[in-house]
Amino acid sequence: MALETPNRYLMVRATLLILSLLFPLTVFAAPSPAAPEQRDQARSLQVASAASDLALSRGLGLAPSDFPDAEDLIAEADEFDLKLPEMELPDSDIPLTFNSKVDYFVRYFQGPGRGSFAKWLSRSERYIPMMKTVLRKEGLPEDLVYLAMIESGFLPHALSVAAAVGPWQFMPATGKNYKLRIDFWIDERRDPLKSTVAAARYLKELYALFNNDWYLAAAGYNAGENKILRAINMYNSRDFWELSKGEYLKRETKDYVPKLLAAAIIAKEPAKHGFADVAYLPPIEFDVVKIPSRTDLEVAARACGVSDNTLRELNPELRRGSTPPNYPDYQLKIPKGSGAVFEAEYAKIPESERYVERVTTVKYRAKKRDTLASIARRFDTTPQAIAELNHLGRGKKKLKGRVLTVPVQVASAEDDPPAEKARVEAAAKVKAEPKEFHKYYTVRKGDTLYSLARKFNVTARMLSAWNNMKAKVALKPGKRIIVAKYQEREKAPW
Repeated sequence: MALETPNRYLMVRATLLILSLLFPLTVFAAPSPAAPEQRDQARSLQVASAASDLALSRGLGLAPSDFPDAEDLIAEADEFDLKLPEMELPDSDIPLTFNSKVDYFVRYFQGPGRGSFAKWLSRSERYIPMMKTVLRKEGLPEDLVYLAMIESGFLPHALSVAAAVGPWQFMPATGKNYKLRIDFWIDERRDPLKSTVAAARYLKELYALFNNDWYLAAAGYNAGENKILRAINMYNSRDFWELSKGEYLKRETKDYVPKLLAAAIIAKEPAKHGFADVAYLPPIEFDVVKIPSRTDLEVAARACGVSDNTLRELNPELRRGSTPPNYPDYQLKIPKGSGAVFEAEYAKIPESERYVERVTTVKYRAKKRDTLASIARRFDTTPQAIAELNHLGRGKKKLKGRVLTVPVQVASAEDDPPAEKARVEAAAKVKAEPKEFHKYYTVRKGDTLYSLARKFNVTARMLSAWNNMKAKVALKPGKRIIVAKYQEREKAPW
């Protein structure tokens, strides 16, 4: 009885599978360059294999067409190339890509980094609506908010090892370039609203600089535009993925775009990626009032009927617990709906009672074993306050010899002003260092460290230390170096 077509096909497949295990066909082998003799031998093997297939088909009563030919087998083998499974990506106004690098960070955020990413998601809804509004007004994609997510986790007080600050992690110079005020009293890099405006303007410039390529713009935001321009010239490519294959860019920059894309993919569909149980914080909402003169946050909080911590959270840019001096009509953020109450109560407070001097600064030269923590304990302040005031990052720094500006508490409402004033004056007198002056010399042809050391009656080692040079380095004519140091003498009390 003749075999039915479906059963006949299954039988053919099974027979071929058995034969492939016993006598592997050469058509399954990966193509490789071969000598003419090897190609002839392979061709003869294929002919012999075809003859045996013909004999087998006659024995089974099958037509040759029931066997797949070599081309079909090769086509099927090509389908076994290792590829990432297709992922249905969420809608986004920035181009999303899913490749092995993006997949790595998706898995990382789902695994080892899950705790941190859950916190980022929790804080995200507090700031994303406001940030998207700013980006939309600037004509930029709203999903660029996820750049702030990977930069800081939406943490206004975030401080990097490199001394970048705020939700958008601006360095001091870049922040000032985009009109963010950074001084003893205020650091607008922490202000979620003002820093988002600055970031939007910076990203807009980067996007135009890199011919409307958001991947290169994001990489430029991380490494600096000049670094990316040099990489483009070095590798003669404007494709971020090609640039990331080279050795020039740092690992942080190579990972920056894949991390951004992974964060956006998860954050736009958190439940799909295992984050269905995140407790989101409510969106930040506030009214803005103008403060005519320097005012303590405690005073403003009483006028609003809220705690001073509430105002500190709404105004993270204020570093000293008050609005800054010489900043008339400072725009203070207060809880939404409390503007009328605040203005009525604030008007009742005399200007002389709106602010009490609480903080001053002293200069301190760090000793050999000093750390930020030990200096902070000595002056009753915090390591972070000293680091921010002196533009130091979170990493360990060599402080020896560095003159630091240290904030010192002057008084609180409960302190006795005369006694507190005497305490601070004594601390400043003991810990402040005398002013130092340098004498410079312009190197001439033939000068060496040893000849200059003899000339100025110092040691070559001292010259090396003062000028951060190695003892055996050759001096370049025209270079100005320090050859003497002087300290200002204290004036006699009479």
